[in-house]
Amino acid sequence: MDQKKLQQKIKQLAAEKDALLIAHNYERDEVQEIADITGDSLALSVEAQKTDKQVIVFCGVHFMAESAAILSPEKTVLLPRADAGCPMADMVTAEGLKALKKQHPDATVVTYVNSSAAVKAESDICCTSSNAVSVARSVAAKKLLLVPDRNLGRYIAKNVPEKDCIFWEGYCPTHDRLRVEEVEQVKADHPEALFMVHPECQPEILALADHICSTSGMYEFAAENPAKKFIVGTENGILWRLRKENPDKQFIMANREMFCPTMKITSLEDVLRCLETMETRITVAEDIRVKARLALDKMLAVPRD
Repeated sequence: MDQKKLQQKIKQLAAEKDALLIAHNYERDEVQEIADITGDSLALSVEAQKTDKQVIVFCGVHFMAESAAILSPEKTVLLPRADAGCPMADMVTAEGLKALKKQHPDATVVTYVNSSAAVKAESDICCTSSNAVSVARSVAAKKLLLVPDRNLGRYIAKNVPEKDCIFWEGYCPTHDRLRVEEVEQVKADHPEALFMVHPECQPEILALADHICSTSGMYEFAAENPAKKFIVGTENGILWRLRKENPDKQFIMANREMFCPTMKITSLEDVLRCLETMETRITVAEDIRVKARLALDKMLAVPRD
């Protein structure tokens, strides 16, 4: 079956199953094309919560589908590939976080949404890459445990210097591989381009940026800024929507190897199979779900700066 026919069959079956198709910004182009909604991880889970549809097909990785299940336990949340994981999320465990909390009983745990439900359940509040600074400022405690991304943690610490920040030493392998010399070369090759970068990159990369933001922030920045050329410092899946929404602008990857294998593992065939079999369903044990939901709800209540 060719790609267009496969996409049509998926859309037809999704309509029959009353399913909402959602896809993360880093998914394959052809998967994003068939999605009802594309976006970053938490925004997709919030949209899944709002919909009247009772089946959510989450084209992303495991922690994202877990977040949807935390917010919408009454709905059927399906992950097309059960083996679509996140290396950074796997770098922290609930047991490890419990041990660190014992070492710092006076600290508030601020956990990036790129983490498992079990880790969220051991956290005081969650954050995203777009609201991390606002969340950190909202916390009354002077000491913060920032989990699991050390790069996002250092970005928070720089912007909230009044806090004593302790970092979990996790990282995103895709963002962490970007090097200063690569950015300097592409900036030299395209001196008129603006460099927008994700805060999961290393601090020395962020120091070179014209704009530091989440993936959703990149869409907004590219659309609103009059510049015609942008250097992109995040996973290459973002290019599909950037180019679609800004056909008159040019987008250049800071590093063409910024490719997340687990984000690209989901194919159209996987999405079709998922709808046909209604597998794999992602659920979260109720005791963990309630605690994790509390950490997410606290975050959602924080006003943006």
